[in-house]
Amino acid sequence: MAWDPEAFSRSLGGQSPATRRAYVGDLEAFTVWAERARVEGPAEVDRILLRRYLAFLTTRRYARATVARKAAALRCYFAWQRRRGVLDDDPARRLASPGGRSRLPRVLDHGELEVMLDGDDLAPVAPTLSSNDVTKPPRLHDALGARDDAVLELLYGCGLRVAELCGLDIGDVDLRAGMVTVMGKGSRQRRVPMHDRCAQTVELWLERGRPVLVSEVSPPHAAFLNRRGARLGTRDVRRVVDRRSPVPTHPHALRHSFATHLLDGGADLRVVQELLGHASLQTTQVYTHVSKDRLLSVYGATHPRA
Repeated sequence: MAWDPEAFSRSLGGQSPATRRAYVGDLEAFTVWAERARVEGPAEVDRILLRRYLAFLTTRRYARATVARKAAALRCYFAWQRRRGVLDDDPARRLASPGGRSRLPRVLDHGELEVMLDGDDLAPVAPTLSSNDVTKPPRLHDALGARDDAVLELLYGCGLRVAELCGLDIGDVDLRAGMVTVMGKGSRQRRVPMHDRCAQTVELWLERGRPVLVSEVSPPHAAFLNRRGARLGTRDVRRVVDRRSPVPTHPHALRHSFATHLLDGGADLRVVQELLGHASLQTTQVYTHVSKDRLLSVYGATHPRA
């Protein structure tokens, strides 16, 4: 019986492209290992075989988080085979996996954010575009600077995931209302407000910077383009952050900082959940561990003996 990875990939239509690629790759790696053990299809897989596979991955020194993801992919795959009637029983239903080590996300301090968002000597691509200067055509250097400003403002000002930002179309940005419509994980759509500075920066990019980068290969509706005129990719965003950050960091740190600073300012956890697009409040609760300043200030202000 065939493993049918292509049909499995199609069944993951509600997942992000990255998740689909990872899960299908995990399945294909398992099938290679299983076929070496003379297991030729999902009907021949039992719980013991799956536990042996996870043990094998551990001996190969895979990271705990990687093993946990591979186990999740196998649970998803065998549950799908059970639903479609290929299997009478799901061997992965209670498959346990090692949890990833709990790591608090990197949070940028206000000084680091000022350098990234306002630009200084560490930012070689600094915009010189002005919304008032409509007579002089902007140069490529200036257009890239305007784009980088808009990218960083949206990542921090709206807490967007990098993939969400790269997938934005022009129609998703409502400058008059100061809102951006985002398609998040699991095809969940949400509307996130933009503060005034963010909206102005995005408007400057769309009206004055983006036309400079448009080429024959440019998707007509893509909000962000790279210097070749193609839709901006996740690696492009990583290069933007590397250019502008005063410390080594990751683009996702801007999303972490967005959530943590909101909680430090007194935002309700459920409001932050909605802004981040988390399906579960439990996912958002990690930021309550990050927000130490908020915890100490509330304790000091409310405890009678503090």
